[in-house]
Amino acid sequence: MALSTFSRRGLGSTLAKPLSAAVSSRRISSDASLTIETSVPFTAHNCEAPSRAVTTSPSELLSFFRDMALMRRMEIAADSLYKAKLIRGFCHLYDGQEAVAVGMEAGITRKDCIITAYRDHCTFLGRGGTLLEVFSELMGRKDGCSKGKGGSMHFYRKEGGFYGGHGIVGAQVPLGCGLAFAQKYSKDESVTFALYGDGAANQGQLFEALNIAALWDLPAILVCENNHYGMGTAEWRAAKSPAYYKRGDYVPGLKVDGMDVLAVKQACKFAKEHALKNGPIILEMDTYRYHGHSMSDPGSTYRTRDEISGVRQERDPIERVRKLLLSHDIAAEKELKDIEKEVRKEVDEAIAKAKESPMPDPSELFSHVYVKGLGVEAFGVDRKIMRATLP
Repeated sequence: MALSTFSRRGLGSTLAKPLSAAVSSRRISSDASLTIETSVPFTAHNCEAPSRAVTTSPSELLSFFRDMALMRRMEIAADSLYKAKLIRGFCHLYDGQEAVAVGMEAGITRKDCIITAYRDHCTFLGRGGTLLEVFSELMGRKDGCSKGKGGSMHFYRKEGGFYGGHGIVGAQVPLGCGLAFAQKYSKDESVTFALYGDGAANQGQLFEALNIAALWDLPAILVCENNHYGMGTAEWRAAKSPAYYKRGDYVPGLKVDGMDVLAVKQACKFAKEHALKNGPIILEMDTYRYHGHSMSDPGSTYRTRDEISGVRQERDPIERVRKLLLSHDIAAEKELKDIEKEVRKEVDEAIAKAKESPMPDPSELFSHVYVKGLGVEAFGVDRKIMRATLP
């Protein structure tokens, strides 16, 4: 695996250089194979669980650390920009859940598709998006991934196999099964990961889509990112059966420690192999968000601060990888601190550049709505005075 998928992107960051230099001076070769056991066993439903022994390398662990640190810093910066009113509207942050986005990328390829809900910034970054595109879109600027017209909930990167970013709860799951249908039709040996939260797990459309995916053996992997709160409602108050990996009944499922990046990698590799041979499977990622549901939610009225700090101390995905790097003598504490400083600098540079990006031209309001060349005209309510001719 490359040293870091993000080292080659963004604003011409030189972070790859100190990382490479650091690796070369260590006692363990960056290409050496390491076998590390997952934090907890997988729990399976109607299938055999994959091995807890995960093969990795020093360079992969370093990339995990850097990529998750970058995501964490990006989301914390988005919080500050929102409070400064530079980001408006809805904004849902992903800090705490980074291991799902990073581990998933490690277990699949860019030929595979990902579609998710509105907590989408880090998933977009993992699919090859840049920090400039992220912050420009969040601030409604022209250089954003959706030209500044989608905002936080509607990131998109078709060339990276990322199909959104969807604001309607659960609506991305049927679309994801549609992508899987296209993949099976094309016989290209790829799969689709359709992500949703525990708050969307009771949606009827999810079960309808899962039913037809099972009937047609589609290569669809439904991923429930269970952060244990749907908005401000605890899972046990909203679901009679919160064992979401079993919800498929006739569809196999696997419960995964979503705070363990290596467990996520192993589970996604396993799920892809299963889906290509046998059809759909459900992955329940046991994870946690540190922020509230959205920026309007302080996140402390329905859970205690002790609960949040307890997860940070015992299960934080970045700290887990930090401990692995230190215990296997792959990196020194100072080197990891230097990576975090470089990440902070890269994020600050991206924000500065995004602020220079212009707002979309008002005429863009009418683009990407109707097919070009239809001669569509917009009239006032009286149907007499033409207000605009759409491009």
